[in-house]
Formats: sequence, structure tokens, C-alpha cells
Amino acid sequence: MNKIKIFLIALSGVFIVSCESNTYSEISKQTGNPTYVANIEHIIEHNCLSCHYGANQFPNLETYEGVKNACTNVNLVCRIESESCGERMPQGGKLPQPDIDLIKLWVANGFIKE
Repeated sequence: MNKIKIFLIALSGVFIVSCESNTYSEISKQTGNPTYVANIEHIIEHNCLSCHYGANQFPNLETYEGVKNACTNVNLVCRIESESCGERMPQGGKLPQPDIDLIKLWVANGFIKE
């Protein structure tokens, strides 16, 4: 019975050591052609929707059209990139640079949805 326990512990150790942990930012920076559904929506959901959700919030970022409109008409990219366009967003702190770069690439590529 002890040999089985030792084997299972050793096997568990191999799996733990072989696992690779990637953040969403590390994974998302690997794409050259980001889409809203695959890349941008996740960033917005986790960093913006706590404030920019619902009919009374401006800009409303809960949909593709809302995010696209905010990028086009409300300087969303400038607001997440620096303070030169007003208060930097999100209020909780600067987005990771790979996320900012991914959003900028998405805008530059024409707001691809899927």
C-alpha cells in the first residue's frame, strides 16, 4: 500500500511540475488578428463592465457595438492608454500593456467581430 501512495505522490509531482501557467494577457498577445469575440470581449468584461454596464452608463460597453462605438467616438483607446484624453481607464489601474496593444491592433484591423 505504501508503494502505491509513493507512486501516486511522485506522479502528482510530475503533473504539477509539467503544468504551465499563462495569464490571459500572455495568451492574448500571441494573436496577430484579434477579434472581438475571441480576444477583446474578455478584456472588456473583466476590466470595464463593473462600471460601464446598463442603459444609464456612458459609454455602455456590454456589447460589440458599444465597444466599437466607444473606440470610434469616445476615445476609448486613448483613455486606456494614457491620461491625455481625460481620466485613465479603468479606474482600478492601468490595463496590462499586452491588453492595450491587443485592443489597438483590433481597432487598426477594422473591429473584426468574429
